[in-house]
Amino acid sequence: MSLEPSDAEQQARHLLAEALPRRWSHVVAVAGKARLMARELGEDGELLEATAWVHDVGYAPDLAGTGFHPLDGARYLRDHGAPQRVVDLVAFHSSAWAEAEEFGVADELAEFEDERTLTRDLLWYCDMTTGPDGTDLDFEDRMAEVRERYGPDHYVTRALDAGMDERRAAISRSRVWLTAVGLADQV
Repeated sequence: MSLEPSDAEQQARHLLAEALPRRWSHVVAVAGKARLMARELGEDGELLEATAWVHDVGYAPDLAGTGFHPLDGARYLRDHGAPQRVVDLVAFHSSAWAEAEEFGVADELAEFEDERTLTRDLLWYCDMTTGPDGTDLDFEDRMAEVRERYGPDHYVTRALDAGMDERRAAISRSRVWLTAVGLADQV
């Protein structure tokens, strides 16, 4: 699989559009935000957009090996020749480490690396400000939506608290960058 955003889009479309149309709507909106950011991001621009297209492919029914979508998606992408940074960004998107601990797959997720860069933060921003159907949401509203959708006892909800400081920090760093490059009112 190449790094080209158009190839990543086709792969995601193939895996998600028909099987999970609501998830596909989310992915399209996340990638749209990433495309706007990519223009200002420099050499990581295409990487950000490509990763945004494939960040949720682990939800595809055919890929659900563990049932933990960041891990399943990262393994699929790795096995299909995606660049290592794309694989790692997918594995750790949106504080996945906290969810991996709650889900019981933290040791397996450790085969990948969380790069902790601006590109990673921007991917998280795109994901964590987009609702499950592609609507644009404020970060706090998105976190409230996740809590409501999953309920208080689900591992995703429990993981929100464990990873919330890191999520907020990534959102804050992203907002600073978005303001600096003049995109704050566009995404």
